[in-house]
Order: sequence, then structure tokens, then C-alpha cells
Amino acid sequence: MLSPSPASAGLGADGSVNAPRMDQDHAGIRRPEVVLAAHRLTKRYGSLIAVDGLNLAIERGETYGFLGPNGAGKTTTLRMLAGLLRPTAGTAEVAGYPPGSSESLARIGCLIENPAFYPYLTGRENLSVVAGWAGCDRSRIEDALDLVGLTNRGNDRFGTYSLGMRQRLGIAAALIKEPPLLMLDEPTNGLDPQGMVEMRQLVKELGARGHTVFVSSHLLAEVEQMCTRVGVIKDGRLLAEGSVAALRGDASRIAIRATPEAKAMDVLARLVGAHVVVAKNGVIQVDAPASQAADINRALVDAGVAVSDFHRFERSLEEVFLEITGARQAH
Repeated sequence: MLSPSPASAGLGADGSVNAPRMDQDHAGIRRPEVVLAAHRLTKRYGSLIAVDGLNLAIERGETYGFLGPNGAGKTTTLRMLAGLLRPTAGTAEVAGYPPGSSESLARIGCLIENPAFYPYLTGRENLSVVAGWAGCDRSRIEDALDLVGLTNRGNDRFGTYSLGMRQRLGIAAALIKEPPLLMLDEPTNGLDPQGMVEMRQLVKELGARGHTVFVSSHLLAEVEQMCTRVGVIKDGRLLAEGSVAALRGDASRIAIRATPEAKAMDVLARLVGAHVVVAKNGVIQVDAPASQAADINRALVDAGVAVSDFHRFERSLEEVFLEITGARQAH
């Protein structure tokens, strides 16, 4: 299992997040540093398998989306990585240390399920309590409140906060330590549309500032807009993993509407091969590089085929998700 060097997982001398680092293997090849790793991580509750042999390797500086429907095992995974649950089998390293160890907890910030604070204390007072527990400078409280948009509500009691505001305060608490690694469980939960936009921007900003962000969500559009890499989980198993573009496969697919369709199919089959041409709901999908687009269009026109639409076909992450999980079969 790949693992980061513990010495490289902390903060810089000025309290900022260390810049991404490349480790060298025995052959001298520079490889990205892995800050969160799991090897065959498993959690069973009797006969129920909540997480099933999960393997993860998340590199420093990534914003990694853990995507799956409710009940897929996302929160259980995060709870094991945070040391809140003991795995049934498998191993993990978080920021270079075992989950739940004091060394690991000092280097991560977590928002898992609904954040809980003292209802009669204000937002600032609650963050002051968190800072005291974490042994970090209380001067960071104002920056954390500002980042999540709660500066003007920091003196209001937590008990008066809406669900969305509670989510924001939970993320502010996760940021108090300026941790290299953030683990966020459904961070947009309870937010209105504007709040969701702001949260997406916040997650992007955190990544730009050098944090590694591990974010779980069942909202495909959110993951698609926030994350640099995505893992798709269902029934506790990781089914697919890669960049959004790689999962969509949008770099090599062209969509065509043409009449007569049968003649167009014949022309395309002879030009690029029948195995990469599929007709679906009046649209012909061709798996071919964009560099062939002009030749394909010209061949259709020269053959007397009327082309009414011709464009790159970009599958949404939702389509990929439904395909990977088999959910489309249920409709």
C-alpha cells in the first residue's frame, strides 16, 4: 500500500499547508504523495456488509469526490477513516498515520453527518471551544467564519441557526486547525441554491489553497463541478474511479442526426468500423477522435446523407453513474 511520509503530512513553519510533494521510489521515479490510503477496508454489521474491500489512494492536492446513492457506504467509510468506527478488516492511513490516532487527528478536519455544537453558545464561542480542544490559535476563528460566510452571524446562538448555517459552522470548525486534509460528508446538505453555489466555490478555493479535500456526495452535479477525481461507490464497493472527463469518455464520442439513418449507419460503419457506431433514439453515436470529425461529416454529405446535427457528444456524469451502477435497468 502506498503511504505518505509522516513528516510531510503536516503544516509549514508559518502554519500554512505544505506545498504538494513528490516522493521517490527505489528507482528514483518521482511519484505523487498519497495522503489518504485504504487497503481492502471492510465494515460488516452481522450479515450486512456496509463497506466491502475498499481500496483508495488519494494524492496531495486532489479534490476527490466520493460519489454514491444514499446507503452506498460513504458515511461509514468516512467514519472509519476518521477513527470513529473500527473496521472489520483492512487497513488505512490518514495523513500518514492510523485513523483516529492523535497524529492523524491533528492533521485532518472533518465534517461527518450533522455537526453538533452547544446550542446556547454563539458560533464564535463554539469555535473557540473547538480551538481550545484542538490546541490551536483562536485568531483563526475569524478567518474560518469569513471563509464560510458566517461573519455576520458569528454572535448568534447555534440553536438559532438553520440547517445550512450549521453545515457552514461545521466546516469552519474543520478549518480551525488549517489541516492539510479535509473530509467532508455531504457538505451541501441543507443549503439553498445560492448556498450550494457558495459551498462549491469554497471547496474549490480550499483545493486551490493546497488542501486535499475528500468530499462525499450523492449529488452528481455537485461532484462534477467541484472535484478533480471521482470514485463511484455502490453497496459498499468502489465500482469506478477516474477524472470526470475520463469517466464520461467525452473526448472520443460524436453525436449525429442524419437522414436516411440506415444509409448514414452504413457509411459510418465502412469509414470507422461498425463496432464503434450505435444508433439510439434517433441519434447516431460514433466513438472516434475529434480529429476525424471533418472527414466523417464530409463522407456523409458526399454519400447524399442529410446531416441535421453534428457535435461532440458529452455524456453527463449522471449518465455514467447510472450506467456504472446499473440503475438505468430499474427504469
